Amino acid sequence: MGKWTRTRRTLLAFGLAVAVLLGGCMSSNKNAGDSGSGGNGGDGGSSGQPVVRKEGFPIVDTPITLTVMSQDVGMADWKDMPTLQEMEKLTNIKLKYELVPMDSFATKKNLVFAGGDLPDFLYAADLTPAEQVTYGSQGALIPLEPYIDGGYAPNLKKILDEHPDIRRNITTPDGHIYALPFIDKGAVWYRGPMWYNGDFLKALGVTELPKTTEELYRYLKRVKEEDPNGNGLPDEIPLSSVKLNDLRMFFLGFWGVNGERIYVDPEGKVHYSPQEEGFRGYLTFLNRLWNEELLDHETFSQTEEQKKAKGKNNQLALFSDFHPYFTLGGEPGTDDPLMLPVASEIEGTPVYGKHPGMSANGTFAITKANPSPEATMRWVDYLYSYEGATLFNQGPEGILWKYKDKENRIKEWLPVPGGIDREEYRGTITPNFGILTPGINDPEVVKGLRSEFDDWIEKETNEKLVPFARVPFPNVYLSDEEQKEASTLLSDLNTYVEQMEAKFVTGQEPLSNWDGYVAQLKKMGSDRIVELYQAAYDRWAANQ
Repeated sequence: MGKWTRTRRTLLAFGLAVAVLLGGCMSSNKNAGDSGSGGNGGDGGSSGQPVVRKEGFPIVDTPITLTVMSQDVGMADWKDMPTLQEMEKLTNIKLKYELVPMDSFATKKNLVFAGGDLPDFLYAADLTPAEQVTYGSQGALIPLEPYIDGGYAPNLKKILDEHPDIRRNITTPDGHIYALPFIDKGAVWYRGPMWYNGDFLKALGVTELPKTTEELYRYLKRVKEEDPNGNGLPDEIPLSSVKLNDLRMFFLGFWGVNGERIYVDPEGKVHYSPQEEGFRGYLTFLNRLWNEELLDHETFSQTEEQKKAKGKNNQLALFSDFHPYFTLGGEPGTDDPLMLPVASEIEGTPVYGKHPGMSANGTFAITKANPSPEATMRWVDYLYSYEGATLFNQGPEGILWKYKDKENRIKEWLPVPGGIDREEYRGTITPNFGILTPGINDPEVVKGLRSEFDDWIEKETNEKLVPFARVPFPNVYLSDEEQKEASTLLSDLNTYVEQMEAKFVTGQEPLSNWDGYVAQLKKMGSDRIVELYQAAYDRWAANQ
């Protein structure tokens, strides 16, 4: 699982998020090396454009301003964050922020690309492979490899040279890199896993966690009937979710399905999971829980905050989150165990979708509107270094942490003002909170900052998830024509699957209509999706 710290955990779970990048100045968009020569190996100067240094700081001699579009988790105003203030001093690059709430970012992103009023770059961009191919081929996103290989990203280039598989996995079929990933080769969690409320386990005398779906059902039934929170009220909620998005991948693995939509089996065969028997087993189980009120009947209407409120009110028995105390409240502890994936009647279960070691969706991209892509690439490249990862993950020294032994990079935590939660306080210091951003997980960054809770998380993960873990699907790209066809098909398929999933689970649509549902999927092109992704996977596998 790698080195786990609270910083890294946020990195994976919400993905450590959102920084902001560079500002706009006066040059026109150009390829690396097109501008005139400047001091210290930089570009610009004689043409009236800013000097961009290929090494050292500041990045530019003359201050510039760039606009960045990113997701906002609402912890603090970015212009007041010490991390971004420090970065501006270091680089001479001022940022103008175009921030969008997380839950509406995808919609806003699509509108921006459709309208053409582009920011200079996107941070915590969540650009899918399809979007990278589409917007790259249209020219809205510029190729990044000229700047990576042209000396403006020495940290990232070193990583790509040492791990050529990463370069292959971020290169689209036209040979270009349009977006950058978050890299963590030791990651296991694909997203926040499931957790048991430890107090409920103790109240019910449970000393061994369920190992099968039937044992899980019986446990949830006991929660409903035996008042484990001890308040004399039938207010316990055995299993809660937000539109099934937080538990879908984990639960599908109980029926051998290793991906929410598309996955590849160990023999290299691509599957579209919503039309497979394992998906029907998953729906059947959840429908059973729904009918007996073991699955929260507000699952399809509540927000994440509403679900957490139930946890803090000691009503939830089983739930998903990055860490259990995020939902249950209190301090980090070892009393609320990670859920052991359970086996169904299907042979070879359970399976668990393992993190591929890098983000499948692009976290950073430069648009055609950017006046200084060289400076922008230098800026983001800092996040792929030890110093940059430290700054954006933990903030400047002296606020949350200080060096205990700087020569050996050993740090220690400082007291948090007012006794508030350290993670919440960190979210006011750096934008890298709650969203997936460019950069790396470097074990050196967290030396000296690990806690007993970190060690426990690593132990739980290695014992319960690693034995069943398998990467669902590699980061492959379809060709532009393939992508256009797949995007059109998936737009309708995804909508239909989500609607039918809710109907099957709640009983609005009886599971006896499964065959008709599958026939409709095939009519809408589900088999063609398998063909397209099989071809892309085969090309990817041939290049490994």
